[in-house]
Amino acid sequence: MSDQHSFETLAIHAGNTADPLTGAVVPPIYQVSTYKQDGVGGLRGGYEYSRSANPTRTALEENLAALEGGRRGLAFASGLAAEDCLLRTLLTPGDHVVIPNDAYGGTFRLFAKVASRWGVEFSVADTSDVAAVRAALTPRTKAIWVETPSNPLLGITDIAAVAQVARQAGARLVVDNTFASPYLQQPLALGADVVVHSTTKYMGGHSDVVGGALVVSDPELAEELAYHQNAMGAVAGPFDAWLVLRGIKTLAVRMDRHTENATKVADLLTRHPKVSQVLYPGLPEHPGHEVAAKQMKAFGGMVSFRVEGGEEAAVEVCNRAKLFTLGESLGGVESLLEHPGRMTHASAAGSPLEVPADLVRLSVGIENGDDLIADLTQALG
Repeated sequence: MSDQHSFETLAIHAGNTADPLTGAVVPPIYQVSTYKQDGVGGLRGGYEYSRSANPTRTALEENLAALEGGRRGLAFASGLAAEDCLLRTLLTPGDHVVIPNDAYGGTFRLFAKVASRWGVEFSVADTSDVAAVRAALTPRTKAIWVETPSNPLLGITDIAAVAQVARQAGARLVVDNTFASPYLQQPLALGADVVVHSTTKYMGGHSDVVGGALVVSDPELAEELAYHQNAMGAVAGPFDAWLVLRGIKTLAVRMDRHTENATKVADLLTRHPKVSQVLYPGLPEHPGHEVAAKQMKAFGGMVSFRVEGGEEAAVEVCNRAKLFTLGESLGGVESLLEHPGRMTHASAAGSPLEVPADLVRLSVGIENGDDLIADLTQALG
């Protein structure tokens, strides 16, 4: 499959070779642990054991690489499994990482409670401020970690500008592209070294699978990551890989609808008297709006807002919603809402990444937009 094809075409066809035995247009689920060898070392297609490689996972990994414009994609059992593999590939005890002051709580927990015990140090910086990123660097900095848009405050980082800082420092730039998806943003083309995904979210898109991914362009780094992926073993199973691959086929059309609905929701919230602040990069008043417009195709389906009346009022909004499902995660076809301070970001309490107590995060789905507006209107009271 040529990388000159459009995104929509690649999403459907890259890695999706018709089955040579039957002609099935969907890659089979190779639910198998081991493979018959034609004599010792005589592997068929390079497959010997499904931790090392599985044809269904290979199809997904080829698809991921094509969509992000990378040389190699690697599929994992979860987004955090992908992050853990990346950290242990890039870093050794004593190394330093700059992480954002707004990031997924699980990512912060991985750095603060796991990697730090292994001797990896980190500093927190506002990655939307290039000068702040530069100031956080040390002689031991090996990576700069970015989420854009960020979780849950929807901050925007100028990927190209921070990539230049990373290159000057001899560090790798890692971009978590989960909120945008490769349909809306392609960090490797902007200078990033590694793209991270929780494929649980927009890539899978149906709240029925947990997975993660890494995509890189550097062939040497790709080989190092693949070695650690096999050595550590937290790989995507064949059925999970198949579900993500299926979800990706409709990624483009879903992201268009997510963005359309999120824009309507953000407009409602900016006019509502019980909302003190709306965080959505599609709004002209958002501080990262111009950068987002430059590096993203559209602004995505995530919206956060702060509620007049504080924490308890925000929790009540969550409890009163009916069409928006109260739950963690994001990126599915159904709309979700949550209270980050008590839910997804509870692990960041008391840290520089602690989120405002009056914050509500929305994952705006692909239902009828007017129905979503009506539900939020009644939930706000």
